[in-house]
Amino acid sequence: MPNFCVILAAAGKSSRFNDAHFKKPFAILAGKAVWLHSADLFLKRPDVKQLILVIASEDRAEFTEKFGANVAIAGIDVVIGGAERSDSVQNALEKVRPDVDFVAIHDAARPCIDDTLVEDVFAAATQHQIAVPTVPVHSTLKRSADGQFVDQTVDRSNLYLSQTPQVFSRSLLEKMFADRRGEQPTDEAQLAEQQGHAVAMVQGSRLNIKITTQDDLALAATFLKAKPAPRFDAPIHPFKDDNLWR
Repeated sequence: MPNFCVILAAAGKSSRFNDAHFKKPFAILAGKAVWLHSADLFLKRPDVKQLILVIASEDRAEFTEKFGANVAIAGIDVVIGGAERSDSVQNALEKVRPDVDFVAIHDAARPCIDDTLVEDVFAAATQHQIAVPTVPVHSTLKRSADGQFVDQTVDRSNLYLSQTPQVFSRSLLEKMFADRRGEQPTDEAQLAEQQGHAVAMVQGSRLNIKITTQDDLALAATFLKAKPAPRFDAPIHPFKDDNLWR
């Protein structure tokens, strides 16, 4: 069985979340911080040997005060991010342990991830070196230059929404970042595409939303109730959520 490291990206500015007290990964969802929902799932997997949380430097003191006990008991490594997402991931890559074969990068603001999706994308990555969960675009797409009037309806055929976790062979991901020439892709799969690597697609989930606004937080609370009950094939850690007892 290959070993995995999971990098949880939580170093963004959360500028669209509009909360005076919390950035979105640290907002309270169903009784605990958003990022802990994702951490819970990965920490109980026997093939995940390391979990790295990337936070912004300005969040370090408050994060340590609020979540220091969680991090210490669960054995989570905390890394300070960079100016952009790719810089943050590169900082985390430098801390990946030597025994790790594959690296999964997951948005900490996607708390509704489930076991089946993770199982599928991990398996696809072991076969193809890179795997990304996606869902087809169903809504009609409009393009607008000014955000006020429609310029064009965009053909949605063959268009997909990219999700996380995006999973990579550790050696290939390290090579991708070593070959990066200042590019700032919106996700790691885009960097792979730019360098000519094949990216396998796995069926994602429409419940696997990324929290961006307050409305998304409310949706996530509803989606969590629809998640399958967690499996019991690994030891339960101290921060397991209340779904365990349903």
